[in-house]
Amino acid sequence: MKNKNTYIGLLSALILIFLVGCSKFDEINTNPDTTTNVPASMECTNIVLSVLRPGGDAMSFISTNALPKYVGFTVLGKNSSQYNNTGSGSFGSMTLLPNIDAMLEAAKGSVMEDSYKGIGSFAKAYAFYKMTMWMGDIPYTDAGKGAEGLLEPGYDTQEHVFKQILDELKAADQFFANGAKFSGDPSPYNGDPEKWRKAVNAFSLKVLMSLSAKENLASLDVKNRFAEIVAAGNLMDNTTGYLGLAYSTQNKHPLSASTMFAPKTIVSKLLMDNLKLLNDRRLFYYCEPAAALIAAGNIESDTAAYNGVDVSMDYDAMNLDYKANKFSAINLRYLKEDACEPRMVMTYAEQQLILAEASVKGWITAGSARTYYEEGVKSALAAIKATKESYAHNVPIDQAYIDGYFTGEAAFKTTADEQLKQIWMQGYLLRFMQDADFSYFEYRRNNYPVFPINPASSLNENNTGAIPMRSLYPGSETNYNRKNLTEALNRQYEGYDEINKIMWLLK
Repeated sequence: MKNKNTYIGLLSALILIFLVGCSKFDEINTNPDTTTNVPASMECTNIVLSVLRPGGDAMSFISTNALPKYVGFTVLGKNSSQYNNTGSGSFGSMTLLPNIDAMLEAAKGSVMEDSYKGIGSFAKAYAFYKMTMWMGDIPYTDAGKGAEGLLEPGYDTQEHVFKQILDELKAADQFFANGAKFSGDPSPYNGDPEKWRKAVNAFSLKVLMSLSAKENLASLDVKNRFAEIVAAGNLMDNTTGYLGLAYSTQNKHPLSASTMFAPKTIVSKLLMDNLKLLNDRRLFYYCEPAAALIAAGNIESDTAAYNGVDVSMDYDAMNLDYKANKFSAINLRYLKEDACEPRMVMTYAEQQLILAEASVKGWITAGSARTYYEEGVKSALAAIKATKESYAHNVPIDQAYIDGYFTGEAAFKTTADEQLKQIWMQGYLLRFMQDADFSYFEYRRNNYPVFPINPASSLNENNTGAIPMRSLYPGSETNYNRKNLTEALNRQYEGYDEINKIMWLLK
């Protein structure tokens, strides 16, 4: 019996040693390169990058600029965006939600918690804004709840989505107001909550202006929300800098060294003709002279050496003229420089143009539309002035030019209709090779500038005489969330997912 008890005791001791050893083995063999608890700063970096940098490769970047008629694309195939086919949208940004939750969980109790909450609210608002602007009704209330077993999220009405977006942005404003400098911010703001707060409020004005067709809708209270933000005064100034990302040798511009794509991207006649009309020297920073026009005796500092393409023209005919060197390609800086210009998602320039429009519309009474307009344009010109002068074709933007810009067609007009068109055109000009989605959104809102349409070349098969009004829902929704997709289509688009259907926002 004693021997048996001794045996059992020894066996128990061995088991205990084995269990402790296994625990220690697991500790020792944990991969040191795998983070089990990701710090809030690391989550913040990934979230900000996901929201602010352009998605996709060089071709995707060109396509984004082709839909709002900034550029044409040659030789390598007919670009569907250039010829009015928006295709399918994406719900990919919804994958940010678990990362936001993880960031906030990791930040609990820290002095930076409010700032990270501000980042989370802004990132969610921005991501869902882009999705609803492309497609209409989208999942919002049920989004990101897969871990809770909700794998088929219902679609919120676009009206409700916008209300939630505006509430998120209002919350972000307060979080940043209470926030401290935070870590993990890859933007030029470097964790400065005051700058983030100003940019968030500027973006809020942008969202509200995109709702101008619903300005009298009580549930959104667009005009009062807008006026309240302006009255509070926490907006961008000319020292805030841009909300966006600085490119570098490590984080290169999408077109940098893209020898297959950049040289085959030609500037549109729409963009170029308006630059010429305004005597706007951004022409020389955006474009290269057409080789055929240089050969004909024009010099690179003369606007006569620059020729834009009608981006709606027959594709084969466009290629023939391209091969004959008749068109101006985009400026060589996009090809040659890793950091030809920063990625600017929200700027003081755009904010001031939005305020100019609000002033013309009577949404605000402080300040004058002319002053806002001129401040916005001057800031936009100053941003391009920062580009290397060697790419300006001997026609640099200097301060004297900026100060004397407002003559002729650039001088602020006298009627409200003309003033709005001036403001919208300046917004169009400043978004070239930036966040060009917004120029498409603005076209839908204002039907300005007038995009060229050629039914003979259009890929908008259901309405060759029109610019599409939306993108389709992701194809995966048909397979995995058909019931809710069908309900949303019946509610909005007579049951038919089609690119010419008009979303609630535009009605």
